[in-house]
Amino acid sequence: MKKFLCCAAAISALLLGACTPTVKIEPPDKPIVINLNVKIEHEIKIKVDNELDALLANDELF
Repeated sequence: MKKFLCCAAAISALLLGACTPTVKIEPPDKPIVINLNVKIEHEIKIKVDNELDALLANDELF
Protein backbone atom coordinates (compact mmCIF):
# COMPACT_ATOMS: atom_id res chain seq x y z
CA MET A 1 0.00 0.00 0.00
CA LYS A 2 2.87 2.32 0.83
CA LYS A 3 4.50 1.56 -2.49
CA PHE A 4 1.27 2.33 -4.32
CA LEU A 5 0.92 5.72 -2.61
CA CYS A 6 4.53 6.60 -3.44
CA CYS A 7 4.03 5.66 -7.10
CA ALA A 8 0.73 7.55 -7.25
CA ALA A 9 2.36 10.64 -5.72
CA ALA A 10 5.27 10.45 -8.15
CA ILE A 11 2.99 10.03 -11.16
CA SER A 12 0.70 12.87 -10.08
CA ALA A 13 3.73 15.14 -9.52
CA LEU A 14 4.98 14.35 -13.03
CA LEU A 15 1.55 14.99 -14.53
CA LEU A 16 1.14 18.29 -12.70
CA GLY A 17 4.66 19.32 -13.70
CA ALA A 18 3.82 18.72 -17.33
CA CYS A 19 0.85 21.11 -17.10
CA THR A 20 2.89 24.21 -16.32
CA PRO A 21 2.19 26.99 -18.81
CA THR A 22 4.99 28.17 -21.05
CA VAL A 23 5.26 31.58 -22.68
CA LYS A 24 7.25 31.97 -25.87
CA ILE A 25 8.31 35.41 -27.05
CA GLU A 26 9.33 35.43 -30.69
CA PRO A 27 9.86 38.33 -33.09
CA PRO A 28 7.41 38.49 -35.98
CA ASP A 29 8.49 37.25 -39.41
CA LYS A 30 7.16 40.33 -41.20
CA PRO A 31 8.00 43.92 -40.22
CA ILE A 32 5.43 45.92 -38.30
CA VAL A 33 3.68 48.43 -40.58
CA ILE A 34 1.98 51.51 -39.15
CA ASN A 35 -0.10 53.54 -41.60
CA LEU A 36 -0.44 57.17 -40.58
CA ASN A 37 -2.74 59.26 -42.69
CA VAL A 38 -1.82 62.76 -41.61
CA LYS A 39 -2.86 65.92 -43.39
CA ILE A 40 -0.62 68.87 -42.64
CA GLU A 41 -1.68 72.33 -43.69
CA HIS A 42 0.14 75.52 -42.91
CA GLU A 43 -0.13 79.18 -43.72
CA ILE A 44 2.70 81.65 -43.76
CA LYS A 45 1.69 85.25 -43.23
CA ILE A 46 4.21 88.00 -43.80
CA LYS A 47 3.69 91.52 -42.52
CA VAL A 48 5.31 94.13 -44.76
CA ASP A 49 6.08 97.70 -43.80
CA ASN A 50 4.18 100.35 -45.67
CA GLU A 51 7.37 101.68 -47.26
CA LEU A 52 8.44 98.28 -48.52
CA ASP A 53 4.91 97.63 -49.75
CA ALA A 54 5.06 100.86 -51.74
CA LEU A 55 8.42 99.86 -53.25
CA LEU A 56 7.05 96.49 -54.30
CA ALA A 57 3.92 98.07 -55.78
CA ASN A 58 5.91 100.60 -57.88
CA ASP A 59 8.48 98.05 -59.07
CA GLU A 60 11.25 100.29 -57.80
CA LEU A 61 12.95 97.49 -55.90
CA PHE A 62 13.88 95.29 -58.89
